[in-house]
Amino acid sequence: MIIDATNLILGRLSSFAAKKALQGENVDIINAEKSVISGNKVDIFENYKRFREMGGPFHGPFSPRKADVIVRRTIRGMLPHKQPRGKEAFKRIRCFIGVPKDFEGKKFETIKEANRTNLTKTTSYLTIQQVSRKLGAKI
Repeated sequence: MIIDATNLILGRLSSFAAKKALQGENVDIINAEKSVISGNKVDIFENYKRFREMGGPFHGPFSPRKADVIVRRTIRGMLPHKQPRGKEAFKRIRCFIGVPKDFEGKKFETIKEANRTNLTKTTSYLTIQQVSRKLGAKI
């Protein structure tokens, strides 16, 4: 299954991908940097920055900066990743920035329930790309 994450809400995308991976499907997510986090922009930046600054350079928790790894880490939070079936499911999930050459010309799926257009007009949002740039990634 190949999912195009453009304009999809990150939490809903993650729960859908986690469920499919637990059912035994391979899930590839393309355009991971174009997925969306809804909420107050300042709060989102502060939460990611606070988590990034926890611990030390040699002690955890280690927080990702790159957009594709942020999405994959969010999906991991929705899996029982310490159990054997959760570990196997997590191995079935791959995230990519942009569209890799392997997937060009293939059919991509989207999730209607996770689309950003379902948000109210007053709800603010950020893309994962904006968050990852703020954390210091070079994309």
